[in-house]
Amino acid sequence: MSKCLIVVDYQNDFVSGSLGFEGAELLDARIAEKIKQYRASGDTVMFTFDTHTDDYLNTQEGENLPVPHCIKGTKGHEFYGETAKLIRDTDKCFYKPGFGSDELYEYLKDIPFDSIELVGLVTNICIISNVVLAKTAQPETPIIVDSTCIGCSDPKLNEETLHVMRGLQVKVID
Repeated sequence: MSKCLIVVDYQNDFVSGSLGFEGAELLDARIAEKIKQYRASGDTVMFTFDTHTDDYLNTQEGENLPVPHCIKGTKGHEFYGETAKLIRDTDKCFYKPGFGSDELYEYLKDIPFDSIELVGLVTNICIISNVVLAKTAQPETPIIVDSTCIGCSDPKLNEETLHVMRGLQVKVID
């Protein structure tokens, strides 16, 4: 078995686009370094992409968050910065229309790992959603979140979400 790094939604629209926030760009170098470390150890790196279509505003999410973002085929849908340059054609990528990826969950149910680490954006929405899916798919596998490689627009909400994840027996590191 090996370790697994899941880079969640580190996309242009969450960093510098329609839902971008100050400080999100600072995660790029740390996430890129983490990807390089996992690759150097021969471990698995996977990516999730928040993926919407032109009818986003007609979806439940669009009604609750009426800001078009991560529309497939746009620059906002693409990964950001140095992190984007590290995605390989052979990497497993999950394109999800909502917060969590059912495809990722199914994949993790079938492929055991020694540990699963999640980094990326946004802590209180897609990070925690995919943390719960990973923990559900592999209840005996340590789930790790590096607090220096995640973020959201509200620092207090970020800390509260980390607190909730600790309660879910997620190992939060920094």
